[in-house]
Amino acid sequence: MDILFAQIQADLRSNDALRQSSALLQALQQSAAGRDISVIAKSAVEEIVASPASAVCKKLAFDLIRSTRLTPDLWDTVCSGVKTDLHFPDPDVTAAAVSILAALPAFSLPKLISDCSSEIASCFDSPSDNLRFSITETLGCILARDDLVTLCENNVGLLDKVSNWWARIGQNMLDKSDAVSKVAFESVGRLFQEFDSKRMSRLAGDKLVDSENSLAIRSKWVSSMVDIVWRKRSALMARSLVLPVETFRATVFPLVFAVKAVASGSVEVIRQLSKASSAAAAANATVVDSNAEKLVGVSDLVTHLAPFLASSLDPALIFEVGINMLYLADVAGGKPEWASQSIIAILTLWDRQEFSSARESIVRAVVTNLHLLDLHMQVSLFRRLLLMVRNLRAESDRMHALACICRTALCVHLFARESARRGQKPLPGTDIISLFEDARIKDDLNSVTSKSLFREELVAMLVESCFQLSLPLPEQKNSGMESRVIGALAYGTGYGALNWTEPALEVVEVCRPCVKWDCDGRTYAVDCYLKLLVRLCHIYDTRGGVKRLKDGASQDQILNETRLQNLQRELVKDLQEVNTPRILGRLIWTIAEHIDLEGLDPLLADDPDDPLNIIIANIHKVLFNLDAAATTSNRLQDVQAVLLCAQRMGSRHARAGQLLTKELEEYRNHAAADTVSKHQTRLILQRIKYVSNLPERKWAGVSETRGDYPFSHHKLTVQFYEPSAAQDRKLEGLIHKAILELWRPKPTELTLFLTKGVDSTSIKVPPTAYPLTGSSDPCYIEAYHLADTNDGRVTLHLKIINLTELELNRVDIRVGLSGALYFMDGSPQAVRQLRNLVSQDPVQCSVTVGVSQFERCGFWVQVLYYPFRGARGEYDGDYIEEDPQIMKQKRGSKAELGEPVILRCQPYKIPLTELLLPHKISPVEFFRLWPSLPAVAEYTGTYMYEGSGFMATAAQQYGASPFLSGLKSLSSKPFHRVCSHIIRTVAGFQLCYAAKTWHGGFVGMMIFGASEVSRNMDLGDETTTMMCKFVVRASEASITKQIESDIQGWCDDLTDGGVEYMPEDEVKATAAEKLKISMERIALLKAAQPKKTSKIEEESENEEEEEGEEEDDDEEVKEKKEKEEGKDKEEKKKKEKEKGTFSKLTAEETEHMALQAAVLQEWHILCKDRKYTKVN
Repeated sequence: MDILFAQIQADLRSNDALRQSSALLQALQQSAAGRDISVIAKSAVEEIVASPASAVCKKLAFDLIRSTRLTPDLWDTVCSGVKTDLHFPDPDVTAAAVSILAALPAFSLPKLISDCSSEIASCFDSPSDNLRFSITETLGCILARDDLVTLCENNVGLLDKVSNWWARIGQNMLDKSDAVSKVAFESVGRLFQEFDSKRMSRLAGDKLVDSENSLAIRSKWVSSMVDIVWRKRSALMARSLVLPVETFRATVFPLVFAVKAVASGSVEVIRQLSKASSAAAAANATVVDSNAEKLVGVSDLVTHLAPFLASSLDPALIFEVGINMLYLADVAGGKPEWASQSIIAILTLWDRQEFSSARESIVRAVVTNLHLLDLHMQVSLFRRLLLMVRNLRAESDRMHALACICRTALCVHLFARESARRGQKPLPGTDIISLFEDARIKDDLNSVTSKSLFREELVAMLVESCFQLSLPLPEQKNSGMESRVIGALAYGTGYGALNWTEPALEVVEVCRPCVKWDCDGRTYAVDCYLKLLVRLCHIYDTRGGVKRLKDGASQDQILNETRLQNLQRELVKDLQEVNTPRILGRLIWTIAEHIDLEGLDPLLADDPDDPLNIIIANIHKVLFNLDAAATTSNRLQDVQAVLLCAQRMGSRHARAGQLLTKELEEYRNHAAADTVSKHQTRLILQRIKYVSNLPERKWAGVSETRGDYPFSHHKLTVQFYEPSAAQDRKLEGLIHKAILELWRPKPTELTLFLTKGVDSTSIKVPPTAYPLTGSSDPCYIEAYHLADTNDGRVTLHLKIINLTELELNRVDIRVGLSGALYFMDGSPQAVRQLRNLVSQDPVQCSVTVGVSQFERCGFWVQVLYYPFRGARGEYDGDYIEEDPQIMKQKRGSKAELGEPVILRCQPYKIPLTELLLPHKISPVEFFRLWPSLPAVAEYTGTYMYEGSGFMATAAQQYGASPFLSGLKSLSSKPFHRVCSHIIRTVAGFQLCYAAKTWHGGFVGMMIFGASEVSRNMDLGDETTTMMCKFVVRASEASITKQIESDIQGWCDDLTDGGVEYMPEDEVKATAAEKLKISMERIALLKAAQPKKTSKIEEESENEEEEEGEEEDDDEEVKEKKEKEEGKDKEEKKKKEKEKGTFSKLTAEETEHMALQAAVLQEWHILCKDRKYTKVN
């Protein structure tokens, strides 16, 4: 291998173009095979890039550079080579040099662009097609990137140059060469895409936070390009038709984006964002006379694109044109035909099974734009779409498509009903029952077992969509893609709040077979179904039977209630066929709670098919089912639910009471009942008996329905691992995410700007910078970091200021990493070479790294600067053994740079909290999840508070809360605050927080503490230091291990230095000290008391002495109260009410001391448990 490399290097040194090109091809071959070719790359840079060579060799050398890593010195050589090539007479060599600009690292690109701006501008005027193509392509890639926008922000001269370059790229769309025209269209399209998605900036590595200026700069470019395209749209459309058909695709998006921006008015807002001075803006702005001109512009473009849908043979082109026509279809005044043409063309691709790599994109495009079609078309597409969605592989795409389809079904149903009410001819097939009439879907719903999860997804999604429909719809400020749907829904639900229940009722009828399913223990879909059923039964009050016309019920209401009653009867019959033991108890509860017992036929009392008899038979089945395994049924919960049903049914109806009394008596005397159930059964029997004797006092055993479904598919995984529970949780997460994205979409930053205008608060404030060196060091460095959670990246921004009076010709910044950080290109450290640092002039540079896991990590920065340039230091080495060329180089570099001065900076630590994301979770879910998290870390912290005494009591709580003065900065950390009112009395608080790590681990945190009023939680009598207890639980032990490795550091990250960690032995010592003080006080109090006479008092005193050793000073209050009551019970009642106790404490203080004792007790028990577990 060394021989081969030596041969390649020798060929590169020859001046023969043929030998050089074949050597470069060989080197590329080695690189493709995965070998390290950095040696060859060095030779290529020195022999070909930095010296005159043919265009082919230059091109190959640049390809070689892209495939390997170069040192900063070599990049300098490349830059100087590129500069000389830009003046080279052969345009092909210049074109090759221009092409490498996009691959230059972010630290060397800005200077090169600034130095060579005139040469770059002259390339646009070159007669060579190849050079014009190269410059348009390269600048189109670079100029849209974030790093260049940030550069322009700090350099006004460069900004003007770049703006002129964009104008030249825009003109090149009409260039005589097809290749140049195509690449100019692509560049403009890239600028428009980058404005929305920032995809390319992400790929380039540096994803910087947008400041107001950089957004203004990008908006300025976008608005100017939109103006160019709109003004020249006819010429551009004509030019695109002359292009070869395979390149036509590149022209579609820029035209569509610009025309849509003008037609929808968003270009006005983009112009406002660009902050251009009003005179200049007025001069350049496109003045659109009227809506008519906008509409003509849009319809011209549609007419231009439409033929390609029908006549093109290229699937990618059909797809591109179809997607973009859909994008135009929702412009105000757009026609449904525009959407239907595109959707038919895209679906034809699906049928022909072409373009199969884009199956997900095809379905997404169709379902997202369903609302633009007319009603007939939506109905005709519906079943076909359901089958298409069923065949999608990716879960998230399937969920999104299902959510769109379910929303469309509800829209169509409501819209058609409303139209019929207004006297229009009803359209057949628009109700939900007929929309889901497809034979395959029906078979799937009706079969007991099924291999696919699709039916569960469908039922859950339909039900969740119904619940979304019952909520108030989000207010739409902008006329975006969603406006029509929301309009249709609002139109449908305009009359009466109960209108959403009509489609919901049909959903419940369609999905009824789901209660019989056997889903291998999964219950999420069935739980969703029962939850909707309970809500409907509550709303329509099915307990009270069907209302009558004379009671004021409308015809629709009577019809709906009758349907619900019939559905309940059907479900009662289905009780015999339920296949999931967990569901049986839940279904019994759902029916028994809401069935109309008064409406049952008394003549059928002995009939086994009577609903009441069936329900009671199934209650018997649940109570006496002993062979159920813990994994298949939750016997404890099922028995509780069934006993509750028994009490309520028995109290509501006399015959049910008699039958259930018999069942319960039998259960009470049976071995299946445990002690608790026996007591509970006895209580229920007494209640049923009481109600049967006094029928007017039914409330003792039964209450009104509430519409809440008390069961959940969540299971505590702490007892056993269950795949079915994990699948349920996953499905729930996917469905909720899809529903929220569709019904309550989060607006993008751009949308926020478009709706709220320029004064929006979404512009992020740059973070505070931390100094890494002392202020008297020759180089002053300060740093801040920006984190990008999407890609798991962190960018460190350094600002370097030369504080010496000399101009430093070269400063090297070396950045090393510790912890879970890694460089994108795999190198062990980053080196940034800064040239010509003028005194007191700040220079910026940045480093972007990835984060591989949740771990403490940091940047270690070292500065090497060369103040002794040109001074020959003593050198005692000899070069006799070495290669003469290396010898020459070493001597030369030494002489040029002199000895470096090395300055080691403070490490820059990334806070652990930075690697977390807030995880929204309801309190119920949080407390279900909390016990099942395996890894636990606990510690005690102390913080200082201001103010003391009793002034900050509950009365003052509405102003400044007497809690948390040391924990305020928690609100700005990436935690979701689950709830803070569990214990939030005068005495204490308990806060709960939930977060996820970037890599998916769950972190829950609880903080217990006392209010700052309660002195006895201080570390002493007169201090203002409060104690609080932190308990962190996580899904992986590695997370708590990282936290425990530096608890003080974690406290600082959480509270910005507000809380100080207190070791456990100090906590115990403080508690012992306090106990001693309180004991002394008790002794003093006892000594001060008068002699007692009665025997009872002596006994109580003895008891107190025994207890006194264990009591905290809170308990002493209770003791004193007992003594006082013992003295004169009847004589001093009035006095007692006024005074309360001997001490000056009021009732509130007594209360929070007692509560506080409870919180303390809990901590001590926790500590004891931990101690025992350690011993064991």
